[in-house]
Amino acid sequence: MAEHNLSFEQAYTFNLLSTKRFTFQHDPKTSELLMKWSMQGRLTTQAFNFDQPFQSYRGNDFALNFFQDPCVKNNLKVLDTSGSWTPLGRDITHVKVDVVPCSKVSVDIFDPIYSKGILHPSGHIIKCYHEIYPDFDELRMILLEEDSDNYHIISPSDRQEFLFRLFKHIVLGGELCQYEDIIDPYIETGKIIYKDLVSVQKDPDTKEIIVVSTIFKVSAYDRDGLCYPSATENEQTFSYLCIDPFKRHVYVLYHSFGIGDISGNVLPSF
Repeated sequence: MAEHNLSFEQAYTFNLLSTKRFTFQHDPKTSELLMKWSMQGRLTTQAFNFDQPFQSYRGNDFALNFFQDPCVKNNLKVLDTSGSWTPLGRDITHVKVDVVPCSKVSVDIFDPIYSKGILHPSGHIIKCYHEIYPDFDELRMILLEEDSDNYHIISPSDRQEFLFRLFKHIVLGGELCQYEDIIDPYIETGKIIYKDLVSVQKDPDTKEIIVVSTIFKVSAYDRDGLCYPSATENEQTFSYLCIDPFKRHVYVLYHSFGIGDISGNVLPSF
């Protein structure tokens, strides 16, 4: 038992992988769409490696070690209140970790959206009335309104899946989001980001392609309270740790809700 406790208490240590390239961040078409959706300049991805075998039951330890690691503290990018990128630079006291299901290896999860009532046969999103939001549509209705007629077409379990969460994040976008008229750009962009962040392998027995990554949605706190991904909570301000247990890599997807300008720079959110 003592040996088990000793090994359990060993902290993970992390190093920045500064040369790791993520396809979606260098793809002009994706960058153009992220600008349109008011996310460009507010969305970033970083890669780190770690030194011990990853054990999913140690998720909370892993995340706390990550945020308390000196390399992470000095290199993890966050947007400050003035809209500038800065290192985390805080002494993290505790973390909140939500395990995000991640099992999808195709875009079949979106098939129900093509059923009657959300899209025209052309793929154009059907417009609808909303009491609060002008220029609303049936796609955002099924994402946001639990009492809407078509909310049930996406199962509760599929809504939790990382691929669907990415899709929802980009559909809702940033503070000055210009929404798409057709669904294809949302699905294609979600797929590109997902493939960048999630690792797969062929199962040696079944020969099927399976996801091997573990995904955590994370929040971190210092002695003053919530500080990461921001001190202000918003559904569109988020950070995910995407962990490849075989490469011992962790990819961080971070977004802070606000206004990004057309050059990809950041404007403060008022």
